[in-house]
Order: sequence, then C-alpha cells, then structure tokens
Amino acid sequence: MKPLKVPISARRVKDILASKIMLLFTLAALALIFLMVAGLYLKSKPILASQPLGELFFSSRWRPFRGEFGFLSFIMGTVWVTGVAVLIAVPLCLLTSIYLSEYAHSRIREWVKPLIDILAGIPSVVFGVWGMLVIVPFIKDVVAPFAGTFSTGYSVLAGGIVLAIMIFPVIIHVSLEIFRAVPQEIREASLAVGATRWQTIKHVVMRKALPGVAAAVVLGISRAFGETMAVLMVVGNVAKIPHSVLDPAYPLPALIANNYGEMLSIPLYDSALMLAALILLLVILVFNTLSKIILIRVQRSIR
Repeated sequence: MKPLKVPISARRVKDILASKIMLLFTLAALALIFLMVAGLYLKSKPILASQPLGELFFSSRWRPFRGEFGFLSFIMGTVWVTGVAVLIAVPLCLLTSIYLSEYAHSRIREWVKPLIDILAGIPSVVFGVWGMLVIVPFIKDVVAPFAGTFSTGYSVLAGGIVLAIMIFPVIIHVSLEIFRAVPQEIREASLAVGATRWQTIKHVVMRKALPGVAAAVVLGISRAFGETMAVLMVVGNVAKIPHSVLDPAYPLPALIANNYGEMLSIPLYDSALMLAALILLLVILVFNTLSKIILIRVQRSIR
C-alpha cells in the first residue's frame, strides 16, 4: 500500500516561512560586516597601491599636501590612550566585580547595577565635556606641577581617564557574570577546609574565572579602540608620537572624525582616511572575536 501523504497545515507553512525570513535577516546582518570591510578596502586601494605598507605603518610623516601619509603617530596615540585606559580601568573594575559578586548584599547589588547601566548610557560627548571641565584642568594645575613639568592638560592621561570611565560598564558587567557563574560548591569546599573568604576568592574563584576576566578586558579594549568624540575633546590632537602620559596624542578615530569631509580634494587623502577606518574595524573585529572565543571556552569549562 502507498503511504498516505499528510497535508502540511497552514500553521506549519507559516512557521517554516517565518524561520526562513529570520534566517535571511540574520545572514543580512552578518553580511553587513563583510560589506563594510570590502567597501573600506576598495576605498583604501589607491593609497595601498601608491605607497608600501612599511611606509604607511612605520612612518610618522603626515603631510597630505606632499602625499606623505605615515600612520605611526596616530597608531601609537591610539595604543597609548587605550593602554592608559586599560591600566586604570582593569584594577578598579576587577575589585568592583569581586565586591559585588562575593561581598555585597543583594540589595546593594541591585542598587549598583542600574547605576552602572546609566553610566553605560551616557553619551560620549558628555564624558568629553566633563573631561574638559574637570580632568584637563586637574592635570594642568595639579598633576603636571607635581611631576615637575608643564602640560596643557590635553594629554594621553586625560584621554585615558575619560576612556577608562567609559569602559567601566563593559568590564564590570562581563566580569560580574563570570564570577557569579562559578559554582557555589567550589567556594563552599574551599571554606570547608579552612580557607578564608579572601583566600577562596584569590586562589579558587579567580583561578576559575581568570579566562572570563581576560575576555572582559579584551571587550573593554575593543570598545576603547573605537571611541571618538570624548577622546578627541581631551587628548590634544597633535600628530606626534607621545613619550609620556602628559604629552598630547592623536588617536586614529579622532583623525577620521576631524578630517573626513575636509580637504578631500587632496589626492589620496580620502583613501588614507578610509585605510585608517579599515585598520580600526579590523582591530575591533579581532578583539571581539577573541573575547567571544574565550567566553565560550569559559562557559564550557564552568559547566
């Protein structure tokens, strides 16, 4: 006997159609990343074809009118500001996450977490204005005289402090979730053999959560690399390689924001700015991918 064909119901058809549509939109969202990379690369091809990569990345001569486009000072400015921000943010965020996860009462935790969310939602230009009004004068009038030197206040340190505050929520949220994902049984076993709470946190919880904390830091670095408005308002925007935290700098995002749309009649100038955008995009993609891989491995190890 031939098997009976069961007709597909209208509800089943709608379900299949909805899943296909959602898959299409998901693929379209993923394709945007590749389209952005491809578009920036095509725009960057003239500068890549006219100058060797060594000259572009390892020269600090930035003279667009002469056709010299050395990105070293901008790359180093980005690295300096991001590095200072990470050095400031990581210890503070780590201690905050440990306190909220291991010591704080649940009521305190529930009060603090919305405040961290508010900090994440503040526009970057507000951080920039605050940095100009508070951080820049503080560095000029207090930090620089204490160090025995002169500074206008617009410096790597000012950009690093503002940027550190901006990446607080990212690192704290991820670190807090990692700490809370560590099984309670591990803590209880450590306490049962006579360890103090701090010893348990230091030798047991931290060891288990360390890869996840590293992923949180990588996410913070990724966020810091792409920040533009707040940083360009306080960092000085001088196209020279900084030699101390009190020197001004000129990060790549500030270069793009300050110059795109101006003097684009100069040959290769727009292509050079697109190359800077491509560098930023690739760096952020690498850091985000790395953090995601680490977080996946942490979740598997905890389970």
